[in-house]
Amino acid sequence: MDTVEVVVAHSERTTLRVGDVFLKVDGNPGRLDVEVEAMELAPVPTPEVLWRKPNVLAIAAVPGQALGRLGVPSTASAGAWAAAGAAVRRLHEAPLPPWNGPSLDDMVAEVDTECEWLVANGVLPADLVRRNREVAQAALRPWNPAFVHGDLQTMHFFVSGDNLNGVIDWSEAAQGDPLLDLAVMTLGQEDRLGDLLLGYGSDIDVEVIRGWWSVRSLTASRWLIEHGFDPDTPGCEFDVLRARMRD
Repeated sequence: MDTVEVVVAHSERTTLRVGDVFLKVDGNPGRLDVEVEAMELAPVPTPEVLWRKPNVLAIAAVPGQALGRLGVPSTASAGAWAAAGAAVRRLHEAPLPPWNGPSLDDMVAEVDTECEWLVANGVLPADLVRRNREVAQAALRPWNPAFVHGDLQTMHFFVSGDNLNGVIDWSEAAQGDPLLDLAVMTLGQEDRLGDLLLGYGSDIDVEVIRGWWSVRSLTASRWLIEHGFDPDTPGCEFDVLRARMRD
């Protein structure tokens, strides 16, 4: 008999694994709609959709190992990182999905709101937040929209050796800044940016990626705290913010 593994669980969504099947239960069925459509449109390997109900999506497990995990140095090969980068480049060059992601004005407002909350509640020192808000400004500029995954964490890539087997968790896919995807991939894995760019291509602005590291960490921290996660875990969001003080 297969056991039931709780992969992630919080008030918005839960993901369970039973054997080789993942069940995603989401209080917002619109996110599942986006996930299914994005996987159909994406020119990269994605999980097989087994069945769909209004608030539940069943997908097949993708073989292999995760490219990495936030807070732990990635042990994946340089070839695996390059393969992931090449796949992301194909995604970013694909036709745009027919729905928009957050606008620049949305992102600026969110960053400023979260910076204020972090300082007002004594979560982080004001000078640390102020420095990262300055770094974030490099990312908060007009961009040419691309088809982006939107939450391209290393744990959403599955690889075997130097080969990419699949990319999972597409509920945040939309039109957006392609450099945000690259920043999320290398959050806490800054030393692997060069390997990633071997596959993606080097025609990118690293200062913008650094800016997105700050944006991502500033805007994610409150959500993580309120949902039972710890952004102060070694190698995670707070350490990413602290690293900007040494730039």
